[in-house]
Amino acid sequence: MIIRKELEFAGNKLIIESGKMAKQASGSVWVQYGDTVVLVAATAASEPREGLDFFPLTVEYREKTYAAGKFPGGFFKRETRPSETEILSARLIDRPIRPLFPNDFQNETQIIVNVISADRENNPDVLGTLGASISLSISDIPFEGPIASVRIGRVDGDYIINPTYAQLEVSDMELVVAGSMDSIMMVEGEAEEVPEETLVEAIKFAHDSIKKLVAFQQEIIDEVKPEKMDVAAKEIPEGLEEKVKELCLPGIAESVKIREKKERNTSLKEVRNKAIEALEEEYTEQTGLIKTIFHDVEKDEVRKMILEENVRLDGRGMDDVRDITCEVGLLPRAHGSALFTRGQTQSLGVVTLGTKSDEQLVETLEGESKKSYMLHYNFPPFCTGEVKPIRGTSRREIGHGHLAERALKPVLPVDDSFPYTIRIVSEVLESNGSSSMATVCSGSLSLMNAGVPTKCHIAGIAMGLIKEEENVKILTDILGDEDHLGDMDFKVAGSRKGISAVQMDIKIMGITFDIMIEALNKAKIARNKILDIMESAIAQPNEELSEFAPRILTMQVPVKKIGTVIGPSGKMIRQIIEETDAKIDIDDNGIVLIASPNMENAEKARDWIASLIEEPEVGKKYMGEVKRIMNFGAFVEFLPGKDGLVHISELEHKRVKEVTDVVNIGDKFPVILKKIDREGRCNLSRKDAMPKPENNENDKK
Repeated sequence: MIIRKELEFAGNKLIIESGKMAKQASGSVWVQYGDTVVLVAATAASEPREGLDFFPLTVEYREKTYAAGKFPGGFFKRETRPSETEILSARLIDRPIRPLFPNDFQNETQIIVNVISADRENNPDVLGTLGASISLSISDIPFEGPIASVRIGRVDGDYIINPTYAQLEVSDMELVVAGSMDSIMMVEGEAEEVPEETLVEAIKFAHDSIKKLVAFQQEIIDEVKPEKMDVAAKEIPEGLEEKVKELCLPGIAESVKIREKKERNTSLKEVRNKAIEALEEEYTEQTGLIKTIFHDVEKDEVRKMILEENVRLDGRGMDDVRDITCEVGLLPRAHGSALFTRGQTQSLGVVTLGTKSDEQLVETLEGESKKSYMLHYNFPPFCTGEVKPIRGTSRREIGHGHLAERALKPVLPVDDSFPYTIRIVSEVLESNGSSSMATVCSGSLSLMNAGVPTKCHIAGIAMGLIKEEENVKILTDILGDEDHLGDMDFKVAGSRKGISAVQMDIKIMGITFDIMIEALNKAKIARNKILDIMESAIAQPNEELSEFAPRILTMQVPVKKIGTVIGPSGKMIRQIIEETDAKIDIDDNGIVLIASPNMENAEKARDWIASLIEEPEVGKKYMGEVKRIMNFGAFVEFLPGKDGLVHISELEHKRVKEVTDVVNIGDKFPVILKKIDREGRCNLSRKDAMPKPENNENDKK
């Protein structure tokens, strides 16, 4: 059955079509918005995978270069591994739908989003979430949707749903909001230090549009009337659950009150292993199930302790921030460095300053661009006391790095007064909750230590939630276990002025705006406390750059003179670089960046280029070099690439019979430019640049 539906949405026609393509998938849908099209297919295995303690869901987002009428870059001319943009888009789709599958559903499930047409105006990632929700909803895969997501911007104070790329360039906010008819499921984005009230207002505005998309999906679902596969509840042998609780509950209740993470986990492991050993003979081959029941008991006990006793795992109050220390300038050779430690979470932030040639080339469907600011986040296994293979950058590392990068962007210099490429690397050395927000803090500290003229500090905090019916507790600065056993991870970064980045993920069916507002207000209080500590470590950017950072000079060259600076086949620019040991970048608009660790060398290169572009000035004295000798005079190069004639009568104050009696090729001497004729030819004088001899009797004879 082919179904086609259309909806006027946010100034564009939204088209949904199903039943025509990819019919062997469990569910598939064509989503078109403007001329941007995504084809989404959802497929689930017919049988569950045994022995898993997680839901085996994968989301793949792929941008086909033919969608924009382009060839793929690289040698092979075909799409290969996903780019950072594709990975971030896949995460935006994965996070709001993952909580909406039944707990007992263990069938391997895959969602593939292919961008097959791109109009370079409308971003396809939010269409991917819409397509994933529809394809799941009309399939036999159990899914507690539908949901939808929209992007929201703000231009001149007006909110815009699904802004174009051009509108985002002038927007002071970019949020992606996902939700159901009743609540918000996910928020991620950046803003230029906006107040909390503005953020909530924007999310509410987005939710109104989300409701329209959810209702639109429901029309399609009602027409398809899908039959969902049965989800068998896990079979628990009779009496096992009760026996695990009986054996473990006292030990769990005691263990979860141990404040130190490692001790607590060791104690819990001992309690669990004793239970497994005690039940091994009666319940053979049920170790995995015993571990699952143990985890559920632990989760219930931790949540009960927080909700009923107001006691957290490490003994803090609900609004307390862990102890924080900040240090700057730890690495002697790095351009900037800082160590930020919050409890058992620690990030070493390191700043490197580079030149224009260090910019990152970014190739997307919208076209090519260059990044002069980047933040990279590394999460090695040792930071959680684990041993794991390292196989390249993980999706989590890319996502957390992107969030921290966005958080710091609003306070970076935006004009040409600081012409450096900036790279921040966060080495997460310890992790027990919110290492991405620790990265924001270490990044801000290291930027100031490097002398980058940032406007102010940015700090980040992660908020959590424990919710049972109407009993709600919001947790400030959550631990890793509180994130794992709780219902929300709400990361908020910003300055004293306002919010610069947010990321909210939930594990329940959504949260109310009242909960969100309370979490934001508590986050603001905590953020200001952290900023106090950061400012006590370093309050303002260092006035001087590191001695190991390049010194960059900027100058403007007339566009018509660029060729003169470069020279035939690049000969001149290579000579300048070789003799001054400076890096030189010239833009098509004539802006020249000269970089060198040695300021003297940079100035030497600048002066050389200045001489190349200098226009001849009548009456000015120059140092010239003889290039050619003629009977009537000598041709002298007085500016790079610019010759003038010194007539034989202008060589000396006295009469000269032969030019070679006075000068020869290669001789250097001062000359004065006397005249530039209509054809641009320059007449020079050597005698006028020389002191006039005094008259004496010998001269008269």
